[in-house]
Amino acid sequence: MPVHADHPPSIDVAALAAVLDGTTAGVAVFDTELRYLYVNPALVRHNGLPPAAHLGRRPGEVMPDIDAREDLMRAVLADGRAREITSSGRLPAASGTARCYWHGAYHRLEMHGRVAGVVGIVLEVVASDDEQRQLAQAQRHLSLLDSANTRIGTTLDMDTTCAELADLVVPGLADVATVEVFPRDVAPPVRPAPPDVVRLRRAAMSAVRGLSRGVARFGVAGDYIDYQEDAAVPRCLATNLPVVESLTDEERVARAAPSPDRVAGYRELGLHSAVAVPIAVRGTPIGVLGLLRAGGSPVFSDDDVVVARELAGRAAVHLDHARRFTHEHTIALELQRSLLSEPRPPHPHIEVATRYLPADRSVLVGGDWFDVIPLPDGRHLKAMGDVMGHGVEAAVAMSHYRSLLRLLADEELPPHRILQQLDRMVERSGIDRAATCLLAVVDRGGEMCEVASAGHLPPVFIDPGAAGTRICDVPAGPPLGTGFGGYRSAKMECGPGTVLFMYTDGLVERRDEDIDACVARLKELTLPEDGDLETLLDRVLERFGPGAEDDIAVMASRTRVDTA
Repeated sequence: MPVHADHPPSIDVAALAAVLDGTTAGVAVFDTELRYLYVNPALVRHNGLPPAAHLGRRPGEVMPDIDAREDLMRAVLADGRAREITSSGRLPAASGTARCYWHGAYHRLEMHGRVAGVVGIVLEVVASDDEQRQLAQAQRHLSLLDSANTRIGTTLDMDTTCAELADLVVPGLADVATVEVFPRDVAPPVRPAPPDVVRLRRAAMSAVRGLSRGVARFGVAGDYIDYQEDAAVPRCLATNLPVVESLTDEERVARAAPSPDRVAGYRELGLHSAVAVPIAVRGTPIGVLGLLRAGGSPVFSDDDVVVARELAGRAAVHLDHARRFTHEHTIALELQRSLLSEPRPPHPHIEVATRYLPADRSVLVGGDWFDVIPLPDGRHLKAMGDVMGHGVEAAVAMSHYRSLLRLLADEELPPHRILQQLDRMVERSGIDRAATCLLAVVDRGGEMCEVASAGHLPPVFIDPGAAGTRICDVPAGPPLGTGFGGYRSAKMECGPGTVLFMYTDGLVERRDEDIDACVARLKELTLPEDGDLETLLDRVLERFGPGAEDDIAVMASRTRVDTA
């Protein structure tokens, strides 16, 4: 009969013993607290301890000099996924200082739908120190590859993805890691590279603590790095293959370094091995993963290079997605900025201030727009619109709306008639994106404002002094592009110096709050003491901008009292 401690009734230890007592592999059964419930004779002989010394105790208590990996055994209990675990250490009954190694498979026991414990089957592994180092290295490599699935590509930002890759490989694969990419094709211009020089942008760098300050002098994230033609990185990019350098003499260091002046610095830091691994998608290079080792770290092995290439390949997929996103985002943003160039005052007596604020970098630019159009007899038309959706398509649709509005403004129609005509023209033109729009026609003296809305939020009139702030009660018709029509105008009297404030829904719309309550808070707006419109908009965005989930466009305008 096997010797066993108290155990849950759901585990029939006697039945297990009938099967496992005769096997030559060491077998142990643990309860949910990882206490021994059963040990077979083979494991008793191997450990050199009687069954009673095991039962009711955890592996770390029975054999304190053994790395039993109880953390992974708890993981088996938690998720039910079987694991193979390599342990090493010294047995209590072993003589001398010889280190032993075991390889075990651990499975969760479930009885009647309940987790009852863990069973482990272990075999001693007889291996040389070199083989054990290789085994430990393989474990580290597998851990890196497993971690890459969750730690790389958490966002669509290229620099973040590069930083995730660099941080992952240090210190498990290298003492220093850099990720460098080609400069963006849509970005502010960069000074041209000299002839026969490859220029990359260092997107990320990571280093162990003892080297982080020293390697920073060679370039930090955001710097542009120039490589001489025969350096390791250009050769890696040219062949789309890893380049391994053993930096054992001055000539080889000089060839591997970006430029000859780096040699002394490399020597000072004790860098002795380098690997450049291409980051490529569909055979086209995006950049390079650079790995360096220093001091007592071993030189890079063939297995290290294989793992580095696999990690670079996984990162390349995420970087390609991020690059495409950044490319589209940059084009859309530049397009909208060109279309939303700040409108010039239509007359010398009109003051206009505008702002456009994207929600954040993870959201593509939208279709928010504004305009101020001069009309005959000193009148002017003010417009604020929001095309539904995001991206280049929304920005292009916004440009169509803006162009059509400027054509209609020449017909000197009241604002509700302009919206009626615009709605029909949009429906006929084939623009497949609806838009909200708010129009206001202000007379030359700024004393009367006629307002009409196509599904847009109401304007705010901010009167100077004690007059206060008013939210215009304008009838809101359907959005443009629906073909329903039915727009009406409302007339608002304005006093000297009254400011007309117009905005898109990104300013006030919040997921957890009623939109009417958010709009009502705009009645608290007041003019700065000096009446400056730019300061007014700064304060508005400071107060209402945080937490915005959509782009924000705002415009404040008024008629100058002294020239009206």
